[in-house]
Amino acid sequence: MSKQKTVIVGAGPVGALAALYAAGRGHDVEVYELRGDLRDPSTVPLNFTKSINLALSERGINSLRKANVPGLIEAVLEETIPMHGRMIHGAKQEVLYEESQNYDIHGRAIRAVDRAGLNKRLLDELDNLPNVKFFFNHKLVGADFRKNKAWFERRDEGVRQDHAQNPTQGKDAPHASSEIEVPFDFMIGADGAHSAVRYHLMKFTRMSYQQEYIETLWCEFHMDPSATDDFQISANHLHIWPGGEFMFIAIPSLDKSFTSTLFLPAKHFAELDKNPSSLVDFFNKNFPGVAGKLIPEDELLKQYKENPHLPLISIKCSPYHYGSSAVILGDSAHAMVPFYGQGMNAGLEDVRVLFEHLDANSDDAAGRAKALDGYSDQRAPDAAAINDLALRNYQEMRADVTSPVYRLRKWIEEKMNVYLPSAGFATQYSRVSFDNMRYSEVEQLAQKQGRILLGGMAGFVALLIPAMAYGSWAIWRWNRASQASKAGVFGVLGLGAVAERIGRVFT
Repeated sequence: MSKQKTVIVGAGPVGALAALYAAGRGHDVEVYELRGDLRDPSTVPLNFTKSINLALSERGINSLRKANVPGLIEAVLEETIPMHGRMIHGAKQEVLYEESQNYDIHGRAIRAVDRAGLNKRLLDELDNLPNVKFFFNHKLVGADFRKNKAWFERRDEGVRQDHAQNPTQGKDAPHASSEIEVPFDFMIGADGAHSAVRYHLMKFTRMSYQQEYIETLWCEFHMDPSATDDFQISANHLHIWPGGEFMFIAIPSLDKSFTSTLFLPAKHFAELDKNPSSLVDFFNKNFPGVAGKLIPEDELLKQYKENPHLPLISIKCSPYHYGSSAVILGDSAHAMVPFYGQGMNAGLEDVRVLFEHLDANSDDAAGRAKALDGYSDQRAPDAAAINDLALRNYQEMRADVTSPVYRLRKWIEEKMNVYLPSAGFATQYSRVSFDNMRYSEVEQLAQKQGRILLGGMAGFVALLIPAMAYGSWAIWRWNRASQASKAGVFGVLGLGAVAERIGRVFT
């Protein structure tokens, strides 16, 4: 029996991890990527800017660990920075302040990771495997998922194939044709929000599809290290300047700089574009301490003008597969806004969950079809849940972090988790970021806890109001009784009589 040929479209972190899982199971793996080698600094990102710095949390870490590649998880974690919580920045009466809000009462942390560095590490691991071939600068232009054939357009930039075994084939390798036909047993699409695999998959399966661009755009900024070559602000926090309907954030990088991002409704970007000179005043008013202190004013304006203002997309679809021949993972299946830091983590978890279903079934076409059915049935509702949670978490980050009600709920849930663990309470954030519980179950538990807390608070208020009324009446009776004694309560009646009178008032 011949080996299974698995074609993976997309060589980002999700596609690269899928290739590691498939290669580790003995598949002949071919990885096709639209761009050049992503390890090459000259390769231009698809959105013409650096990616938003990523947060690696338990789901992603667990999925990397389950790849069973010796030394991989240790090497990845060594290149990360732990972030133990949010640092909220603001000003009161023109005095700057910062307030730390830990992510987790048990001290657990998410990790800032450089997307390019993680991607390079995974691709380097694949380079060491004899059953993996790379095809960079290849664009998927057609696919027949009944005949299991795909067509790729070979770009002019060149092709790099099986570098470990054919090191002479690099950027200058000759081209046999502009389009090639590729047969496969199984295709995995990990080619991003504007996925070509998903586009062709829609021709073969009745896929429900929903795409939404939110009103907010984002623009990236860079915060240099201090004059002493150190972090300008705390390295172990995700920094937030909440602005109500917008926000500015900063995430640490290994070179002691911060990758910073402005999230702002499109209408405000349009206003600033008309009058860029107002940018510094806008920052001083809404994000105190940034302009001139953390980023020089002229540099702030320069970066705003040069860096693109990019949209944020949210995608849901179902199912994720067709028969036994193809499946989509990561942003191809469920692109989400970045406000929960789960986009990459959910994509890496997709890989783990997919191969758990594949491993639980036979490795022929019938077994693979059954596995893909199970995968879509499980993963689609989970992806929809984290998609919704990510949208709602924007409200939390830009506004609720300063709300007393938000802080009270977080405090109650954390104290219940520590002192009454049998009640099963935990914050939604800890379940999402420090657990591997299904996203849909996290959402259901958060809603249940919310109803319990709301009911408890309503009951408390229901008891508090009559208690306050009764207390007010008792104080009124006390005052009347006290005024009736010209000599004063303590002077004439003595302590015993006072006690007797208090007893009469409350009976």
